[in-house]
Amino acid sequence: MTAGATPGTQEQAVQTRSFIAVAASTIVASTIAAASVGAQGSVSSKCTTALQITDDACQKAVDLFDFMAPQLGVSITGGNAVLGTASPLGGLGHFSIGVRANVVRGQVPQTDQVQLNLTGARSSNFAPQSKIVGLPTAEAAIGLFKGVTVGLTNIGGVDALVSAFYVPDIDEDRVSVSTTGGKLQLGYGVRVGILQETAFVPGVSVSYLRRDLPTVNLRAAVGTADSVAVTGLSEHTSAWRLAASKRFVIVGLTAGAGQDRYDSHADAQAYVAPRGVIPAVNAKFGGILAQKLTRTNVFAGASVDLALLRIAAEVGRVSGGDIAASYNTFGGRHADDAYTYASIGLRVGF
Repeated sequence: MTAGATPGTQEQAVQTRSFIAVAASTIVASTIAAASVGAQGSVSSKCTTALQITDDACQKAVDLFDFMAPQLGVSITGGNAVLGTASPLGGLGHFSIGVRANVVRGQVPQTDQVQLNLTGARSSNFAPQSKIVGLPTAEAAIGLFKGVTVGLTNIGGVDALVSAFYVPDIDEDRVSVSTTGGKLQLGYGVRVGILQETAFVPGVSVSYLRRDLPTVNLRAAVGTADSVAVTGLSEHTSAWRLAASKRFVIVGLTAGAGQDRYDSHADAQAYVAPRGVIPAVNAKFGGILAQKLTRTNVFAGASVDLALLRIAAEVGRVSGGDIAASYNTFGGRHADDAYTYASIGLRVGF
């Protein structure tokens, strides 16, 4: 979708007069190329410049950002706020800590067969491959209020929720990921019990969590020598859940639903390698990448209790939201496609 922020400045390294002459001569050709792609989404108004030498790199950055941001969002939010249970902890003195991995069967764009065009934006097919995308998370729940006893259960129990995401630096094949300002990012939230689980009553709760991605830079090689980068990527998520759980001896079952909101922002950069008389170009595009998306999330899971240790796993699916058609294509996939995810983790509680 087209970004809504005010476009920043573009800094292009133009080293010879011949470059200006060649770029100017391509205006007619680029107009013809742009007119031939009416079936795709439109070119972002923030990716049109006088010389058009980096318009294609700019548009590819926009489309790659729009395609990947929702997958990062579900990697952050996952399903149940506390993996394996929906029951409040029971007030002060009770807490649990754990680790989990949220993994998404994602679609990762391939860039080795894509070339940057120097005569304006040109649609390319990034032909994504199905790969597992995921993030490790540490989390804790701390009992604050036991609630009010009503019959065989308590209602209104309150737990504080804390989480921490870790994003490692990655430099593999044609893609690199690096963090700025730290690899860890804390999240926070609250869980309010509707029913506390007992031998005869299931646990039911409503939760809200705010979790963000550490600021990262993503760089992808395009073609043989060019590259496109998404810099200063920050993704803020909020998620509310209505969940229920019940334990049967040592086996527990959980299910729930809720809503996720993703708010993502980034800048973009591109490196265009020299071509004949055209020298190398480094371009920066400020404030062009932004996306807000609201999605529905449903999940179900199971757990096994071994004394103080709980092993839990969940499977869920996110869907909904509306992202405008991209100018570049992704093998028939769309940025707002539904995604299936899984979570697995360990928890220790007292």
